[in-house]
Amino acid sequence: MLSTDELRRLPAAERAAMLRTLIALSDEDPLDEPRNRRRRGVAIAAMVACCVWLVPWTVVLAFTLPDNFTAGRWGAAWIGFDIALTVAIGFTAFAVWRRLQIAILGQLVSGTLLVCDAWFDVMLSWGSDERYISLATAFLAELPLAAFFFGGAYRLIRMTIHALWVREGRTDPEPRLYQVRLFTIAPEKHTK
Repeated sequence: MLSTDELRRLPAAERAAMLRTLIALSDEDPLDEPRNRRRRGVAIAAMVACCVWLVPWTVVLAFTLPDNFTAGRWGAAWIGFDIALTVAIGFTAFAVWRRLQIAILGQLVSGTLLVCDAWFDVMLSWGSDERYISLATAFLAELPLAAFFFGGAYRLIRMTIHALWVREGRTDPEPRLYQVRLFTIAPEKHTK
């Protein structure tokens, strides 16, 4: 066993190679565990089933929904949505301030809610005098802010990968985001 001083005297490349070897020895993919493999299979099947069901359902709605509809609790729906949006953005700000990984999730949720807000504002005001305000709000505020959040989430993921890449002492080019597997930063070598 090497002492701390002996490890310090090793060249950086050797320390990095040793670190990668030690990580590889204990690097087990949690998705390979039988219980998690089953859960992953069930989750994939459920998502595919949702997509298969949503296609015909959307076609049915396209032909059966009325053009006009009077909704009860309209104000409560919009106020509740705006409260959720405010909480999501506030939570994201807190998570970024505290440097927490959950900021990525907050950014994705906030961006998605902003896109939904823009969509419904524009679609539900179409044909009325309010459509121009809705379009301006969507294109000048909601959609740019959503892009800001989505870009921020992407940048945080890339920065996390970069930090791990450097800490492992890697010098080869970092993988693209679509190549990074769950629970490891090494590019995918095979598919299970």
